[in-house]
Amino acid sequence: MKKLLFVVVTLFSLLPFVSCKKQKVSVSDEPVVLRFGSWRTDDVGEMEKLFSLFHQQYPNITVSFEAVEPTEYNDDILKKLKSETAPDLICVRSYATGESLYNAGYLSDCSWLTSFKEAFSAANRSAWTAADGKEYAVPFAAVSHGMYYNRAIFQKEELAIPRTWEEFLQTCETLKSKGYVPIANGLADKWDIFECFFLGGVVPDFVGGANEREKYEKKRLPLNDDHFVAAYQAMADIATYLPGDADSVSYDEAKQRFIDQKAVMIMDGSWSAGVYGTAAFDWGIFALPAPKDRATIICFHPDMAISMNTKTLHQKEARSFLLWLCTVNGAESVADSLPSGYFPVSMYNLPLADINANRFLRLNKGRDIDARFIWPKLVRLYEPMKQAVVDVVKGKMTPRQAADFVAGAM
Repeated sequence: MKKLLFVVVTLFSLLPFVSCKKQKVSVSDEPVVLRFGSWRTDDVGEMEKLFSLFHQQYPNITVSFEAVEPTEYNDDILKKLKSETAPDLICVRSYATGESLYNAGYLSDCSWLTSFKEAFSAANRSAWTAADGKEYAVPFAAVSHGMYYNRAIFQKEELAIPRTWEEFLQTCETLKSKGYVPIANGLADKWDIFECFFLGGVVPDFVGGANEREKYEKKRLPLNDDHFVAAYQAMADIATYLPGDADSVSYDEAKQRFIDQKAVMIMDGSWSAGVYGTAAFDWGIFALPAPKDRATIICFHPDMAISMNTKTLHQKEARSFLLWLCTVNGAESVADSLPSGYFPVSMYNLPLADINANRFLRLNKGRDIDARFIWPKLVRLYEPMKQAVVDVVKGKMTPRQAADFVAGAM
């Protein structure tokens, strides 16, 4: 495994059970309410369960969940941090987005936690490690990506799970010829086709995993080489298999169309597994396959961690929560409380009972995994690369033009 990859214990850890050192922050006997900021508006029930388990250990501390829409979170939390109205505990996105908040002095150094390195491997901590070597957040959860498919329709049409990109395109063509919409993904929410489809499957398969990614980060390879042109070509190739009204299909609408069996497949994240639990048909997940001469690589992405607002008026209590996350009891509580499709990342041997989580984890077996391509070092390319992907799918750019456009933004 590469240094930036997340390790999920149920598949990858060979470490023995670690006995966590006892470290407890003394807190006041007075009741304290900690505000917890997040972009996961769907997770109220799960997070309240986690907070109640913490409350059992610290009866004088109550944690209150506050969430805003994912697309608004970055701007919202920065505004609140600047005005000193931000929550006490903050969900932190990985790599550059989170590090920018730490560099601005808004997030606490978490390296002081004595059980931190026992609970989380260096690979797990790396997504929230600053250039100065300080670790500014406690890793909380990772997500995966895959192609959800209607197993009943595949069986009816005698279709096998495609093993190569070429077979995948042939599967799409067969479905289209039989009157189905092969892929539900739309273009109204540009991040969906970009993050889930392009970064979540196409780029690792056509460009490569961590070793190759680092070459682009260090400018040893150009972002308009043949591999990237091929990746944009792959997006052009799937355009004909999206809904006819793809321009107006939002992310939520795409998910509903899959559930309503108006499309056979959807490229999505593991975080949507619970949503598809309402579907009235049997569905499965497969890894978006690479071209026949390349290895399929899974995008298994370090998604969120938790840090303390340096301006909180309840530092001891907030530190108590972070400390608890590093204990065996805290790690067990996280594993038990995470929503479907989110994966705990501690080094403690914690089996997952959720069937959908295990479906995704099986995709990792025998394959390399990596974070989303631009997150570690190239997140400044988010907007131009997203626009390039959408324009290629719409036919407004050729794959070569798209690659040159993004390379020019480097």
